[in-house]
Amino acid sequence: MTSELTVVNAVLFDGFSEELTEASLRVVDGRIAEIDKQVRRGDQVIDARGRVVLPGLIDAHFHAYGISVHNLEFDAGPLSYLALVGAQRLARALHRGFTTVRDVAGGDIGLARAVDEGRINAPRYLYTGPALSQTGGHGDGRPAELDICLHGGHMNEVVDGVEPLRTAVRERFRRGAHAIKIMTSGGVVSPTDPLAPAQYSAEEVAAVTDEARRRGSYVAAHAYSPEAIRHSVENGVRSIEHGNLLDEPTAAAMAAHGAYLVPTLIAYDAMDRRGDEVGLPAVSRAKNREVLDAGRVAIERARAAGVPVGFGTDLMGQLENDQLLGLRSQIEAAGVLACLRSATSVNARLLGREDIGTIRVGARGDLLVVDGNPFDDPAALWDEHRGRVVVRAGVPIGPHD
Repeated sequence: MTSELTVVNAVLFDGFSEELTEASLRVVDGRIAEIDKQVRRGDQVIDARGRVVLPGLIDAHFHAYGISVHNLEFDAGPLSYLALVGAQRLARALHRGFTTVRDVAGGDIGLARAVDEGRINAPRYLYTGPALSQTGGHGDGRPAELDICLHGGHMNEVVDGVEPLRTAVRERFRRGAHAIKIMTSGGVVSPTDPLAPAQYSAEEVAAVTDEARRRGSYVAAHAYSPEAIRHSVENGVRSIEHGNLLDEPTAAAMAAHGAYLVPTLIAYDAMDRRGDEVGLPAVSRAKNREVLDAGRVAIERARAAGVPVGFGTDLMGQLENDQLLGLRSQIEAAGVLACLRSATSVNARLLGREDIGTIRVGARGDLLVVDGNPFDDPAALWDEHRGRVVVRAGVPIGPHD
């Protein structure tokens, strides 16, 4: 049975152009079928007069299983509990206007199947499975003083050596992974590694990217320092996550290798403001201070070098409700137009999806209708009290869905 949704009296941002377009659009069976001044009205009608219609937003650094800032809680806890809480985190992201998320460390085919079958209300869901970490790397959550074994967590897996890494990558693709995530530098919440030194050998990184490339996919790498970023892209990594300490020569290297930057500015701001609330350890607070202010400069350097800049949030535990504030943080660094492109068309290109992140005939009917014009009033994007209408695949999402 055909389903139709019509959005009338709209002002459209198509994901690319700085010029907004006055038009109406019709979505048929989940795809945009018509954009014109006047279109035939479908079964459901949204009157967008006085509002702006955007492509559904894309969060390219999301963690459904990220229920805490403490690694052992999500890596060693019951998977059934993580999945139930993860489903709630996904539903809340959808209601904020994120119609697609890329889960870069966690997720699995069971959660994705539940999303695809409509058993849970959630954004379009692309996952990597557990991130790959070397022993003592960012994904190794074991404190130095504890003699415990943790190799196969739900969000991170400790794997060392070229051949074990090849096997791990192949297993992720067997289980439906969209891409592969590796840790190539230290991180804020990991207990035993400094931020700057590159992690994994060149041979190990190259093995992972070779397996992904032959599968028609790519590798995303957690990396902060110039050393770690250069180490990653020179060995085939396509997507640099965070990248806060990026310098100009390394930005040029990223551009030369066709790599993307996915900044996560709101994560550091939220941990700085709300560290007490989530029990962030002192060692993590110290590392967070190292990268907090540098993230905006990294975006400026990446854009100046011609590096495509996406958008991500990386919010763990209760910090997830700052997700929309990520737009404010990136607007402060790059402006409204660049931020909206990052969260729509740039992220779609990163994901290899021409059918999302844009408003055009043939694209998915993923839409966000905001109360006001974000180019004149950016708070319309993040002020949840202003009201918004979220549409996923042509279906409006109600307040209780």
